[in-house]
Amino acid sequence: MTHKRWFTPWLLIAPAAVWLVLFNAVPAINTVILSFTNAKPLGGGQFIGLGNYTRMFDDQQLVDALINSIVYMVVCVPLLTLLPLLLAVLVEKKLRGIAFFRIAFYTPVIASAVVVALIWGWLLNDRGVINGMAERLGFLSGPLPFLTDRWLLLFSAIGLTVWKGLGYYMIIYMSALGNVSRELHEAAAVDGAGPVRRFFSVTVPGVRNTMLLISVLISVFALRVFSELYILSNGTGGPGGRDMSLVMLIQLYGQGLTGHLGYASALSVLLFVVTVGPMLFLARLNRKES
Repeated sequence: MTHKRWFTPWLLIAPAAVWLVLFNAVPAINTVILSFTNAKPLGGGQFIGLGNYTRMFDDQQLVDALINSIVYMVVCVPLLTLLPLLLAVLVEKKLRGIAFFRIAFYTPVIASAVVVALIWGWLLNDRGVINGMAERLGFLSGPLPFLTDRWLLLFSAIGLTVWKGLGYYMIIYMSALGNVSRELHEAAAVDGAGPVRRFFSVTVPGVRNTMLLISVLISVFALRVFSELYILSNGTGGPGGRDMSLVMLIQLYGQGLTGHLGYASALSVLLFVVTVGPMLFLARLNRKES
């Protein structure tokens, strides 16, 4: 009977395997193939070798998009690695009314990214709430160009990402904190260690692997950011299109009936390589610490 059912596990994983091949593996392979052609939506295209890749060296928009993505990652990784940990340490305490703060911190996570970005755009525009209140209180003589200045727009999008992601990573840290031994905290307290010393000597080492995991997740998300910059810039990519992310640039070149699918595919391959880089670095770092 057991011999006749050897195929049962294969039947169970077959739907997922077919889905993975059809909607992940095949498109990925097709993207790599298209990156060596000058294909367009209405034409098959011809093989042009490394033409699309050499074109990248003369693309100023690509340089700006890479700078934006790197800045996004460099700012988001430390903020979304440390701030959620501090929040998790605070809200894990058993205090009256602490459940309200847990819900409040997590609420932005379940909100739609598009809706949140639209609300932030309303708050940050020249006639928005923030500029209006600052001018009435005398802090500003004129509106700050949050949505029309290259760097202010970029950091506004980063602020939106950090605000929306705090609750999500806080939950991950709360689950990790549950595995940190209480005896270690008690022993450190007996030895005279204060809350700050216990945090750095007991809590941080206890959640180090979780911190590395979160750093990887944030790095990947920051390099693939789209909604925040797209909505805040109204799809224009900011002044002169200099606030585009790599994903926005791929969409720009690939959309429409006359889109350059070959070059957009090459950019997609570049995005994959750039995204894998931080993951390999952090994996190597984790292996060394282990």
